[in-house]
Amino acid sequence: MSGKSASLKDEGSRLQVVAAGATAGLVARFVTAPLDVVKIRLQLQTHSLSDPLTHRDLHGGPIYKGTLQTMRHIAQHEGITGLWKGNIPAELLYVCYSAAQFTAYRQATLFLQRLAGGENRIPKSAETFIAGASAGAVATATTYPLDLLRTRFAAQGNDRVYTSLYRAVADIGRDEGVRGFYRGLSPALSQIIPFMGIFFASYETLRVPMGQLSLPFSSGDALAGVAASVVAKTGSFPLDLVRKRIQVQGPTRNKYIHKNIPEYSGMVGAVKTILQREGLRGLYRGLTVSLFKAAPTSAVTMWTYERSLKLYMKLGEKRLGDL
Repeated sequence: MSGKSASLKDEGSRLQVVAAGATAGLVARFVTAPLDVVKIRLQLQTHSLSDPLTHRDLHGGPIYKGTLQTMRHIAQHEGITGLWKGNIPAELLYVCYSAAQFTAYRQATLFLQRLAGGENRIPKSAETFIAGASAGAVATATTYPLDLLRTRFAAQGNDRVYTSLYRAVADIGRDEGVRGFYRGLSPALSQIIPFMGIFFASYETLRVPMGQLSLPFSSGDALAGVAASVVAKTGSFPLDLVRKRIQVQGPTRNKYIHKNIPEYSGMVGAVKTILQREGLRGLYRGLTVSLFKAAPTSAVTMWTYERSLKLYMKLGEKRLGDL
């Protein structure tokens, strides 16, 4: 680990660290938003690129072929702002999710330690897995309506289903009720529990050996975080895809950019339908861009965090000097 990273870890007040972390997350989310929109569009695409017979029921919907082509298609047909559709609920989601996740992770860790009687009888890997899974479940359930709104906004094309965030909340509440905001929660919880568990367990396993590496552009801790994210995303990705498909169910199902999304009868029914119609590859649509997003997200987060923390520390010192 570089000396700069080690010193920054111990600098700043709690408020300055929280503010820097929130700033870094918001900036990283904004910068990588186009990749998130591309991932959602690919996940919702049900037709096969190699089978023209599946193109008969597109109803004017696009045929996306890979990350770059999808990005170009969105920019050409929907404008450059189309790559940031759903960014407002996505930014709100990040702030609320992060706060809930790390608060729950700390509380779960303390509870497990008290449960062990302070003797640390629970293995470290098991403790991080349980705490990570619990934190992921709490954060997901708490912020799920924002996740659903992000998906629906990213899924709409030029024919807008919702004209604003307020209109979306009002329409979903009126037409689908409270349950409408929680469509796909089952696969979300089924996904996030193993994802966060695998992520924290992988990170704790890789952090020590990778933290000793001397890297020119990053720290070993950051590399361990990227590697853990790749492992966790790959293992839980099919459930993420199922969640996206179910989130756009309901009365507006055939009004999004892909107008041929099937009607699914729950999580298990969705998996069966996808396997029957699209094969195993259908459960991994958008995986490449999802994994590719991990590296720039981590890089932008670290870069912004370090500079934001220094800025907030300077502002704090200036305020003290003015007193």
